[in-house]
This record gives sequence, C-alpha cells and structure tokens, in this order.
Amino acid sequence: MKILVLGGDGFCGWPTSLHLSSAGHDVVIVDNLSRRQIDVLLEVESLTPIAPMSTRLATWKKVSGKTIKFELVDIAQQYQLLLATIKKHKPDVIIHFAEQRSAPYSMKSSYTKRYTVDNNVNATNNVLCALVESGVDAHLVHLGTMGVYGYGWTGSAPIPEGYLEVGINTPEGEISREILHPANPGSIYHMTKTLDQLMFAFYAKNDSIRVTDLHQGIVWGTQTPQTILDEKLINRFDYDGDYGTVLNRFLMQAAIGYPLTVHGTGGQTRAFIHIRDSVRCIELAIKNPPKKGEKPTIFNQVTEVFRVRDLAKLVSELTGVKINNLPNPRNEAVENELKVDNHKFLALGLKPTTLSQGLLEEVQDVVRKYMGTVDESKIPATSLWRK
Repeated sequence: MKILVLGGDGFCGWPTSLHLSSAGHDVVIVDNLSRRQIDVLLEVESLTPIAPMSTRLATWKKVSGKTIKFELVDIAQQYQLLLATIKKHKPDVIIHFAEQRSAPYSMKSSYTKRYTVDNNVNATNNVLCALVESGVDAHLVHLGTMGVYGYGWTGSAPIPEGYLEVGINTPEGEISREILHPANPGSIYHMTKTLDQLMFAFYAKNDSIRVTDLHQGIVWGTQTPQTILDEKLINRFDYDGDYGTVLNRFLMQAAIGYPLTVHGTGGQTRAFIHIRDSVRCIELAIKNPPKKGEKPTIFNQVTEVFRVRDLAKLVSELTGVKINNLPNPRNEAVENELKVDNHKFLALGLKPTTLSQGLLEEVQDVVRKYMGTVDESKIPATSLWRK
C-alpha cells in the first residue's frame, strides 16, 4: 500500500514509518520538523542523538534497501501544499501523527495553549478537508489518546472502545442509542483530541471518510527492531518534564542516580503500551479498515494499566534509587481507578509486550550509553495546570 505518515519524524511516527517500510509498504513521511524546533525553544534535546531527516532516510535505504520519501509540509498552515501532496501520491492510507503531543507543554503558557489548539485542530480538519476535496479514498488512521476519557470519574466501569450504549427516557418509553463515550479532557492537548473525534464522526457521516481512531496509552521504551539497526535510525528519548513519558523518565533518572519524581501520592492510574506494540497496532488498524459510510472505528491502544507509585517502586527496587514525592503540578484526582477494554486488538492477533525486567534494563542500557548528554535542570516538571 501507499502510505502517507503525517508527523513521521516524531517519537511514534518515525518507528512506525520504518516498521511499515520494512513490511513492504510504500511510505512517504510528511512533516514540518516542528518537534525539533520545540527542542530549541525548550533548550533541551532528546537523550538519544537524532540525525537530520536526510541522514535518517539515507541510512534506512543503506541498511534495508528500501526508500522512504519525504515531503516538508506544515499540514496545519499549508493547506494547498497538503492537498497537492495527497493528489500527487494518491495514498491508500494516511496515518495522522502530526499533532503537538504533550499535555504539560500544552499547559505551559498562553502561547503553548494557543499553539496546541491552532496546530492540532487545524491539522486534523485540513487533512479531512483535503481528502474530501481531492476525492482520494484513503483510510485515515489517527493516533489519539486514552486521555480523552479523563481520569478518576468513571470509577470501576471499564472504558469501552469508543462507543457507549445509553438509554434515553421519552414520553413513548425508553429508547437505546450508541454514542461516543463522554469526554473529560484534563489538558488543552487532551481537549484537542476530543475535538478530533467529533470531526471524525462528522466527516464519516457527511462525506463517508473512512476513519480509525486509536486511543493510545502512555508509550514507553525506545527501540524497535528497525530503529536498532543503526545509530542514525535511533528513536527519540525525551526525559524532560514536558515531553518525557513517566516510565521512561523513571528509568533515565534511575540510571543517573536522580531520585524518582513521583507527583502527589502517585495514585494516578494510567494505561501503557510499549513502542513495539504501538507500531504493530497501527499496522493491524491499516489491515482492518472500516467500510465506506461506517462510523469511525475506535480502538483502545493499550496493553497494561499501572499506578504511578507502583511503577516507581518497581524501578526503585530494581535500581536502588530512592523515590521523591513532589507536589502535583496537574489539576487532577489524587487517586483514580482505570479499567480499559482492549479486546479488539487482541482479537486481531496482537501479542502484548508486557513490562519485564529485561525490557526495563534494555531501556536503561540506552540511557547509560547517552547519559552524558543529560541536563538535570530539565528533569523537574515545571508546567502548572493552575497558578
């Protein structure tokens, strides 16, 4: 298949692009390289060295014999160029990673709030508009987030895969309807993802666009079988308080002897998935598209659920590094339960990569190799949800 990967230079987009190319698909990365620019603004870089895009692509061709093309497009601001790109390549699938992905960054300032809304909402609407205007019948696969559901208000009820059966009382009696599961975003970033799913529902209904929305958990790990082939292919490893994901941050902190930063009680329960499973799930979604005219297909792209304090305890026991409880910068429940239905991917054959000592040590090996580049001043979380 011909596949456009929007945001293919990022933490999830890059290993997905290599995975799909390795599987024999014709891959084109479309990116504005904004994640690299945000590094400059934050004055922090990935722990791992990220090669220029031309070097990455040349290295991939050298080690695999396969070619990935690249188009420099800001899909949120350059609509006509995006439209021309879609008409030019006529993709069978468009994978949409091209959104600012950090909740803390989205809450950092009025500028980052406005940037996140402007970038994310425009990007999604532009892609949908371009599919309609071009007439290209591409399956749109979008990377969403479990955070659209919020945390701490569903209790022990499992979160279904997108849709909820509800009963509505009417003068004629109760009627049954299937609705999108109510959203309860906890940040500006998560709010943009809730707007995405409303746009998907509209364009699927109005224009018969085929959409799969993947509500993904927190991604941990760094390498996939493709990114490990050459150092110039290595994936991002963000450790700072804005972009570093919680388990990767713990593993990095443990490797350098920095006390593990647990915010509040650590009673936040979160869904997780390893980067290897993330790319596999996207491939499974591509192979199982909805039919034209159907409502968007929604998958909960998660494999495990953990409390943050339990993860910290696991890493602490593994490494001997102490835990440091800090004030929670987020406006969220002190403790929450989380149960997630993820049967769809399991039914399609996903064999989950579960948390193990070996994988934790594998990530720590990456950290140890590059720990000389760590800027400890960037580790604390400084973005505040409230003044």
